[in-house]
Amino acid sequence: NDYVHGVEVGLDSNGRKNRGGHQMEHLVESYLLKTGVPYSKEVPLSSLSIPISANLPKNKRWDFTVTTPSTFYVIETNFYTDGGSKLNETARSYRLIAEEARDISGFVFVWITDGKGWKSAKASLRETFSVLDTLYNIADMEAGIFSSLFSA
Repeated sequence: NDYVHGVEVGLDSNGRKNRGGHQMEHLVESYLLKTGVPYSKEVPLSSLSIPISANLPKNKRWDFTVTTPSTFYVIETNFYTDGGSKLNETARSYRLIAEEARDISGFVFVWITDGKGWKSAKASLRETFSVLDTLYNIADMEAGIFSSLFSA
């Protein structure tokens, strides 16, 4: 019966969909907690008065937002265990957001990503890194990037 339903042979992948992404969100949140800065989770794009379009869906939610006296940060997180077109599309989308954000005073877009999936999409990641100087990974968080980022 399990074989027919695909459970035993690994076809039940929908149950594992975005498990790594949720784990990455929890990890990022643990580092945010260590900084002591106030933050919010799952903030709808529509609730912010920031002119970012980058062809984002109307129901887009930022993973985290952080507000300091001088700056408003939006943070996106993800973790890729495998390569594929999703990585390239994400990098392209976040590159567009970074380009738009550059012209908004007091607004910073932060992307935290990691995973071995990026090994197959290094070019896309490199292109985005050339535009987005707030692109970080797990090692950066371990090194205390949030403390220096939010104190600036």
